[in-house]
Amino acid sequence: MTSTALLSTLRQIVGDAHVLTEGDLSAYEQDWRKRVHGKALAIVRPGTTQEVAAVVKACAAAGVSIVPQGGNTGLSVGSTPDNSGQQVVLSLQRMQAVRQLDADNLTVTVEAGVILQTLQETADKAGFLFPLSLAAEGSCTIGGNLGTNAGGTQVLRYGNARELCLGLEVVTPQGEVWDGLSGLRKDNTGYDLRDLFIGSEGTLGIITAATMKLFPQPAAQLTAFAAVPSMEAAVRLLGLAHQHLAAGLTGFEVMGRFALSLVVKHMPQLRVPFADMADAPYCVLLENSDSESEAHARARFEHLLELALEDGCVLDAVVAESMAQAHELWHIRESIPLAQAEEGLNIKHDISIQASKIPAFVEHADAVLKREIPGVRLVNFGHLGDGNLHYNVQVPDGQDGKAFLNDKEDLVNTLVYDAVAQFGGSFSAEHGVGALKADKLAKYKSPVALGMMRAIKQALDPQGLMNPGCVLKA
Repeated sequence: MTSTALLSTLRQIVGDAHVLTEGDLSAYEQDWRKRVHGKALAIVRPGTTQEVAAVVKACAAAGVSIVPQGGNTGLSVGSTPDNSGQQVVLSLQRMQAVRQLDADNLTVTVEAGVILQTLQETADKAGFLFPLSLAAEGSCTIGGNLGTNAGGTQVLRYGNARELCLGLEVVTPQGEVWDGLSGLRKDNTGYDLRDLFIGSEGTLGIITAATMKLFPQPAAQLTAFAAVPSMEAAVRLLGLAHQHLAAGLTGFEVMGRFALSLVVKHMPQLRVPFADMADAPYCVLLENSDSESEAHARARFEHLLELALEDGCVLDAVVAESMAQAHELWHIRESIPLAQAEEGLNIKHDISIQASKIPAFVEHADAVLKREIPGVRLVNFGHLGDGNLHYNVQVPDGQDGKAFLNDKEDLVNTLVYDAVAQFGGSFSAEHGVGALKADKLAKYKSPVALGMMRAIKQALDPQGLMNPGCVLKA
């Protein structure tokens, strides 16, 4: 089938208005961080699962590869076409239906193009909590969240997207539809196909709908901002919080002093607590959710902080007195990436290490980077509660950013990822592998694991048409 014939078939399936080949298509052909710009044969926007299946069958018959795309907010170049002009970008953005909210089963079934924030608001209006929360929630989609197994700020309590999903609907590389939207919490009938597709980044099939867990809304949520004397102290505070708040601990974020100084510098309208406390190299943001009452939550929170002050793992702390103050504290944490961008070019890392090993890792990696790259500036922050750090490297002060990245990015990545491997961690905690880190997977994943992954890919997608070059190198 020629490209012209395929485009004609695709227009018959989804309608002329939803096969885009002309004009500015950068919203689909460029990744979120504008690192890569590809060229697609067409952007195809089906509106139903049946249309997705028909598009996939047509592409398979033509031998044309497909790049599934949700909100295109990923950070690992996992939904961007190559430069060949021969790939079809299949956008799920039109599939935005909330199919069913089952209050008694505590589940909601939604299509893949539903915006994360829309799902949060849908749950809230029904009196429930959908806890997945991340910076791009106003534009990322549930299909993309599941395709990358997104994390966010409440993984500590509720888990990644994988733990929040009870079932999927998937279009296979052959254009067949697997309906696994049962919403069952127990189904011990063979291989767990759901978990196979979650985190596969569109390389094994296309998620078109999902059944997600809902939770009762907490009676109260409190937020505290604490200055700590070291990363060891932050980990010790985490242990105390687990002990005294148990499941009530829903957020535990760490922020390095330099990371916070960038917020102070570039966003002076934000009031950063303890900004001038020289003996506090880190600050921690804690969230406590309580099912009983605000008074009960505050009493437990204040007791925890009293114990932490006595222990010495906290130097000083503030507890938000209102939801507005809590949002201000969270806004400080969420503003670090924006402040980094204002400061200039940087090299981002999304790494995962056992919380108990993080202090030793940070000490080791800091020393190696400062030794090998004089003047390097380290922006260290992230979800300490689940062992996920955004261990970023800012260009040395006064140096040309593009020249630094061109000369040093490979070295920086090697130094960081070698250190991560030395401490038994992962070079990708929540952003996925995509095309950006496929070579890193080949280097750091065990040969046995890679062999099994390739066997799965070959079994499900023997033509190699689903998001080629992502996760596994082509």
